Amino acid sequence: GGHHPVREGEVFNTRYQALCKLGCGAFATVWLCQDMRKKKHVAVKVLKSREGFAEAAQDEVTLLRCVSSMKKKDQAGENIVCLLDDFRMIGENGFHILLLRVLGPSLRCLMGNYAAQGLPLPFVKKSLQQVLAGLHFLHRRCRIIHADIKPENVLLYGCDKSLQRLLPNTLDCGQRTDLRLKGPGGDLGNGLEESDLMSIEVKIADLGSACWTYKPFSKEIQTQPYRALEVLLGLDYGTPADIWSTGCLAFEMATGECLFDPQPGKYFSRDDDHVARIIELLGRIPPQIAFSWNKSTKFFSRPGALLRISRLSPRSLHSILADRHNWTKQEVTPFTSFLLPALRYAPDRRATAAQCLQHAWLS
Repeated sequence: GGHHPVREGEVFNTRYQALCKLGCGAFATVWLCQDMRKKKHVAVKVLKSREGFAEAAQDEVTLLRCVSSMKKKDQAGENIVCLLDDFRMIGENGFHILLLRVLGPSLRCLMGNYAAQGLPLPFVKKSLQQVLAGLHFLHRRCRIIHADIKPENVLLYGCDKSLQRLLPNTLDCGQRTDLRLKGPGGDLGNGLEESDLMSIEVKIADLGSACWTYKPFSKEIQTQPYRALEVLLGLDYGTPADIWSTGCLAFEMATGECLFDPQPGKYFSRDDDHVARIIELLGRIPPQIAFSWNKSTKFFSRPGALLRISRLSPRSLHSILADRHNWTKQEVTPFTSFLLPALRYAPDRRATAAQCLQHAWLS
């Protein structure tokens, strides 16, 4: 399918030896490699080389180079995964561009150990601060929209040496979300004290879907459960789309449950169900948003009425957190106060990354 058939032991660019596969996606495979010159582990992303992918691969390189350049002016750039090197190689399927970046499993791997109750709130707050600081850096400094914020694209980074030894054992997390983080004492998530958990940093990864704020590359962006309303409706999007995804990420980290998990039905599509679930949680979509594009009849028969789904079950964030997750009022109120501005329908009224960072719930 255009992937380079990497083999264990293969050496890239006379320097990086492939040890084992870390993950595989639609556009790339990621390998744990040994940098034979510096005697340390790195992660190598081998991008697909089919026709049409070469330009997208070069775009990713350009975006990552911009991030690396801007990091020198703003410390918040440390919250974005680091491009260590990039080069081309000729493989069986043509040219491949390889990007090297720091190693770490994804947030999804850690969340698998806390699925029933969500991650501890102090860690959720700390991680969100780092994600939002990274997004503020991307949006303001680099003029980049990440376009795919989700747990799989937030990498863990352990500063403590004992944690560093545990991290490489979380192989194939991208494909196996039920994988447990193994360490000498058992499962990493269940075995970590909160103080150890708080020593873990996070970094935003994978700019493979990213674009410039002034030059979107694609109409359809973001993984479905984290897709912003304006993207679902086919409207123009900008940096607020990343904030919507971050709101969905925050809820999932805190509860272990997807905020929106749309499913197709017999008479409606997954997109139909997604819009319905958004309305159930956040209320009626104003006509000026719902009917602000020439294909509005794809979802709506008239203002406020969905075309293919007639029965809705309204619910509130407050009731979900209090009734389903047994949160107290003292926990629910500040969290919903933080979350709802990130999920406003009108992108120009949605909270920015900087405004989210200033919210009292995070402090």
